[in-house]
Amino acid sequence: MSNAPQRADAVVCGAGVAGIGAAYFLSLHDDFKRIVIIDERPPLTLTSDKSTECYRNWWPGPGPEMVTFMDRSIDLLEEFSDRTNNRIGLNRRGYLFASADPNNREAFVDESLARSALGIGETRVHSNSAHRYPPAHMTNVDKSLRGADVFTNAALIQEQFPYLPADTQAVIHARRCGWLSAQQLGMLMLEEAKERGVEVVMASLKGIETQTGAVSAVRLESAQGEHEITTSTVINAAGPMFRAVGAMANVDIPVTCEGHVKIAFADTKNAMARETPLLIWVDPVELGWTADQRNDLAADPELKYLTQQFPAGVHGRPEGSGKQILLYWTYHCEASEPTYPLQWDEHYPEITIRGMTSAVPGLRQYFDELPRPYVDGGYYTKTRENRPLIGPTNVSGMFLCGAYSGYGIMASSAGGELLAKHVTGAALPSYAPAFLLARYSDPEYVALLADWPDAGQL
Repeated sequence: MSNAPQRADAVVCGAGVAGIGAAYFLSLHDDFKRIVIIDERPPLTLTSDKSTECYRNWWPGPGPEMVTFMDRSIDLLEEFSDRTNNRIGLNRRGYLFASADPNNREAFVDESLARSALGIGETRVHSNSAHRYPPAHMTNVDKSLRGADVFTNAALIQEQFPYLPADTQAVIHARRCGWLSAQQLGMLMLEEAKERGVEVVMASLKGIETQTGAVSAVRLESAQGEHEITTSTVINAAGPMFRAVGAMANVDIPVTCEGHVKIAFADTKNAMARETPLLIWVDPVELGWTADQRNDLAADPELKYLTQQFPAGVHGRPEGSGKQILLYWTYHCEASEPTYPLQWDEHYPEITIRGMTSAVPGLRQYFDELPRPYVDGGYYTKTRENRPLIGPTNVSGMFLCGAYSGYGIMASSAGGELLAKHVTGAALPSYAPAFLLARYSDPEYVALLADWPDAGQL
């Protein structure tokens, strides 16, 4: 394996955005001149390129740690954007949560106020007038947009968001949110890391060697044969292989994986307004069959499920400057072992398009002739409470940087920075303890897990 060094100051396992972020920030420290990223696939090609590519500081508690962590990550994204003429395609379009349930008028206000208390910014309630509602630009990043605007008047909602269904009763527009190019973010960090000496080695990780409870080397295998890199620092950023890599060093990582899928297609009928933020419908939905279709489906045991009510959470957004739109919906969240290629419900595209008509009625134009979408997906690797694992383990020199679930793109900057602080012994931010593996050894925390509130997953 001619391109693999004999030794390294640090070895990063995984060339997704989590691993690249970790290598990038660690490379800023003079004591880490030789950092090696190991992956059997090209960078950013397993999970990172399957992302929704969105970001938000809209996170629930308990405690402010996720909000503070994501605010720091968004700060870093804005810095990348500012100094590269927005190479990463960052915008501040926001997340738009919408409901046709009148009960959500009060519930949305309460939810937004609770998140304001955690630090997302001011909640502005619009019941009769939108005079304090700042509009979002389609492309520019207005850094003043923070907090959330809550609309509880149906007529006012139609005035401000005419693309929503006429019976929409409540809306939250979370403002320090939007999307970006995951590929450009990852490549920007990788290019700059390589300029500081970071190397990428395409090989399979076969083992992690330890001596007296400390990391000593990693074993690799590629087409050129087997190879060993001596190192005292290993960073597990292996995405869906997070738990398996931990087991190589006898570190038990309490995570599961869930398959998540998205579709993309050209909206030739202009069903979704191009100015739409990321739009999330928070009500359960049905799929809009005709009576005859419903009867036919109900008579087929394998298709009967299509006539049932589906859970809340279908969401989507416009993509790029053309007509492309992206739709996402995880209506089943069972844990599963990662297998490739990822399999999905053959009816997923039609289910998702039909479900999204609850939020975008214009999509009904496609019922008679469905578009041919591009479908892909990856795995959310997540902890029980949907918080990441960043920091040391009980094996000296073995660090974790993962369990980013569906928010790896938005979290990778602050996560990489935090990982580097742990490795180098720098002062840690206030949110650092919330993401340690050691939290699962705290009896109070374990008791809290038994009744954990909203985990903030989309």
